[in-house]
Amino acid sequence: MSVPEPGPHGTAFSGRVGWGSRPAVLVIDLCRAYTEAGGPFALPDPGPAVEAASALVTAARGRGHPVLWTAVRYTRGLADGGLFVRKVPALAAFAEDAPGGWGELTLAPDPGEPVVVKQYASAFFGTTLAPTLVGLGVDTLVIAGVSTSGCVRATAMDALNSGFRPQVVREACADRSPALHENNLADLDAKYADVVDLSGALDCLQRPA
Repeated sequence: MSVPEPGPHGTAFSGRVGWGSRPAVLVIDLCRAYTEAGGPFALPDPGPAVEAASALVTAARGRGHPVLWTAVRYTRGLADGGLFVRKVPALAAFAEDAPGGWGELTLAPDPGEPVVVKQYASAFFGTTLAPTLVGLGVDTLVIAGVSTSGCVRATAMDALNSGFRPQVVREACADRSPALHENNLADLDAKYADVVDLSGALDCLQRPA
């Protein structure tokens, strides 16, 4: 395997966590709020990331690898939103009594695919994600979704902290500008995850479970 070129932080940050033997695809917060015009978190060009995430999901399903999803939901009145909803008031769109249905997932989970409900950026914080992955025997987390600088970044960091190998798929994530997307991918790749291309991730997912 070739050694990657030093990243923006220099050769001290040039390691790779690599792929284990049991990957799962995790699609983070890919919902109408981000992917539809007029949504409270609408992205300028979500289409390519949606298509790439769909390709990852299809590949994983075809080879028997687990697929998991996350969704943001708050109780009526946002009592479980803590300071996060104060910092980001638009999160009120995900309250159970909010109009618009903005929390509906853009891609449809298959029956039996876990949908992890979360209230904060990381899919691991205060959720069942880690024990679910352990129960499934997962050692590698293939990450897609939105946004790169927010929930994708926080989840990738906590995946590493929790003992899973995070593989962030470049084309399957999106943010509000190319600069935000690319800068966060560069930092993730240097410190907390392997940032991989879609074609390489699809090749790895073609291995049978």
